[in-house]
Amino acid sequence: MGKPRVLSGIQPTGELHLGNYLGAIRNWVEIQQAYDSFLFMADLHAITVPHDPKTLAANTYKVAALYLACGIDLNCATIFVQSHVSAHSELTWLFMCLTPLNWLEAMVQFKEKAIRQGENVGAGLLNYPVLQAADILLYEPDKVPVGEDQKQHLELTRDIADRLNFQFGSEGNPVLKVPEPMIRKEGARVMSLTDGTKKMSKSDPSDLSRINLLDPPDVIAKKIKRCKTDPMRGLEFDNPERPECNNLLTLYSILANKTKDAVAEECREMGWGQFKPLFTEATIAALGPIQDRYHEIMANKDYLESVLRQGREQAEAIANPTLHKVKAALGYSMPL
Repeated sequence: MGKPRVLSGIQPTGELHLGNYLGAIRNWVEIQQAYDSFLFMADLHAITVPHDPKTLAANTYKVAALYLACGIDLNCATIFVQSHVSAHSELTWLFMCLTPLNWLEAMVQFKEKAIRQGENVGAGLLNYPVLQAADILLYEPDKVPVGEDQKQHLELTRDIADRLNFQFGSEGNPVLKVPEPMIRKEGARVMSLTDGTKKMSKSDPSDLSRINLLDPPDVIAKKIKRCKTDPMRGLEFDNPERPECNNLLTLYSILANKTKDAVAEECREMGWGQFKPLFTEATIAALGPIQDRYHEIMANKDYLESVLRQGREQAEAIANPTLHKVKAALGYSMPL
């Protein structure tokens, strides 16, 4: 028996930040020895909202380099660009023809983003979860690492697989494997530095709301110095009236590699003036090696291109047979 398979990806839009690292990439690194990992740059998803075509390709390479800089091991993982594997787009169309419209209209993220985009909202935003389902099901993973906010999308993926299996499979012989979620609790939902009730996000208009993985030390210090706190002395976890306090202590605990109990004891009598320099030092120390490795990788474009070329070939070796299996179940003739 081979290792169980996992699949995940991040959009190459904006700067990757601590939320992307602690909520996703760090988890991929920790589990990679136990799983056959397929990790991609979701550039097809990146155009469901207005984007800059001048930066899309460069950002895609940047995210790939950060995957490697954060510790992804190519002996355990396949890194590839979503749009380089045409099966993603083809399976999406087949799934769209099977997915009831009301399933998509009920998606919370579509409602939220559609309100922000107004009359210019595109059909791609509505069908985003169908593309996500194709991304996942093409590789028939056993587990899909997801945050709490992505659980609804994974449930839709499972519903689409179940619908396909029911309509076109047979008892005991499903067309597609139905994956299970893998949810990381600690640090999985990193909150904004300017509002502890909101998730840290690349789409937040304020760069002060997040610490980007490539922020230099002086910028990190500036952001932490200005981050939102409260007037209370004595820092504590899990007080619902102090969301910023809980978020910053959680980040410090993870980045300094200290237990929650140890941080609670260390910071119990502290004020923010004492805590912020500790948090700054821990953040700079944690991100320094990642930044150094990133710059080494980006200086060798031939290496990065070879990684993505090999990744495409490995991804296609899994994705194309899955696509052909679905097309055969739907009654398509196969090319001679």
